[in-house]
Amino acid sequence: MNNQSAFFYNFGGRLGSIMKKNVPFLILVFLLVLFSFVAPNFMTFGNLRTLIRQVSFSGISAVGLMFVMISGGIDLSIGSQIVFSNVLLAIMMVDWKLPPALAIPLILVAGTGLGAINGFLCIKLNIHPLIITLGTSAIFKGMGYIINQSRNIMGFPDSFRWFGQGYVWGIPVPVIVMVVVALIGSFVLTRTYFGRRVFALGGNEEAARLAGVNINGMKVLLFMICGFVTSITTVLLLSRVFAGQTITGQGLEFDCLTAALLGGVSFKGGEGTVFGLMVGIIIIGVLNNAMQLASFPDFSQTVVKGSVLLIAVAFDVYQKNRKAKETVAKVAA
Repeated sequence: MNNQSAFFYNFGGRLGSIMKKNVPFLILVFLLVLFSFVAPNFMTFGNLRTLIRQVSFSGISAVGLMFVMISGGIDLSIGSQIVFSNVLLAIMMVDWKLPPALAIPLILVAGTGLGAINGFLCIKLNIHPLIITLGTSAIFKGMGYIINQSRNIMGFPDSFRWFGQGYVWGIPVPVIVMVVVALIGSFVLTRTYFGRRVFALGGNEEAARLAGVNINGMKVLLFMICGFVTSITTVLLLSRVFAGQTITGQGLEFDCLTAALLGGVSFKGGEGTVFGLMVGIIIIGVLNNAMQLASFPDFSQTVVKGSVLLIAVAFDVYQKNRKAKETVAKVAA
């Protein structure tokens, strides 16, 4: 390949890298400006605080999903885990009369166990996590319906309300939890040896294995992390809704996955930042909030969100193909 062609390949690669890092933020700014004119009530303090609280639930779970995605996997059972876990937690506090101080740690353990099941099935059956978690999603959701017995479980201790509805210095508790989870996640991924192994696993699994990484152990552990983080969302959502229902959490994985892809987390693994993920989460929140203010029908909102997901996946594939071509160009030069 001649020097001119190599230059254009290199320039395209650098431009693509810059776009991937900054486009999500630019999209967010554009949407904020656009909807401030389209929906006059959008930029009010009260609405923005509501928006941030709304996205905090999916934002927490998205951090757990990000660990799995960076390693090259995916977890489509997040919403169904919440369906099952929130009903189970409600039963613990209402039917079994367990205090929140005991029920909450138990549900965190249970959520971690659901993640472990996903990881164990992936390594033992040697099937792609997309298929495994699609199957466990149906199982977890069905289990939630079975133990729920078609009822709204109510009658929690009033102290439990604080987790999903309380404030600390005017900041909603779920938002504080999201920030803490995001900071811890970012630190682990960028500042620890474990985080480097996660990226190595997603970048090249065989190379990671040859470097001494316990591939199977890592996969199970990452799904456990995802399950643990998702169980935190379970506690906050149940406290917010204050009723054990099978509709709580359904479809949450869709928002988490779309936000992750919008924020630069690669569908094929090996790439992603928590900052980009949070930008993606806020983009999804802005779209949801603005469409609700504009009284969009539910099916129209679904069309918009589905289109955003396809665009995010297409951009991710484009970036991967560009990177591959850039590598070939360097080798040829």
